[in-house]
Amino acid sequence: MDLEILRRYCSQKKGVTEDFPFDDVTMVIKVGNKMFLLMNITQQPLRMNLKCDPLVAEGLRDRYKSVLPGYHMNKMHWNTIILDGTIPENVICSMIDDSYDLVYSGLKKSEREKIGK
Repeated sequence: MDLEILRRYCSQKKGVTEDFPFDDVTMVIKVGNKMFLLMNITQQPLRMNLKCDPLVAEGLRDRYKSVLPGYHMNKMHWNTIILDGTIPENVICSMIDDSYDLVYSGLKKSEREKIGK
């Protein structure tokens, strides 16, 4: 999965915004005001951090060598996914969906209603 496909996939979700709050290369994709994806867009292969249920996170790390504990993140709740072609695209999309859903469910009720998922 390349950067443009990733951006397009995420942008289709309700309430999603893309920002570079830290520098010119660290892309943050948010739902509402909370991030669900973080990535350095210049690193090759691309790597992204995604929020994940702790039990699912461990299973993904056991199954795929390119899924690691979240770099610079809470290692229990975040994974770093190396986009090196070893994980099927549908699995990557599922991980993005899960991250989005976890973050969305943690938003304030008023913010979730505003997004209207």
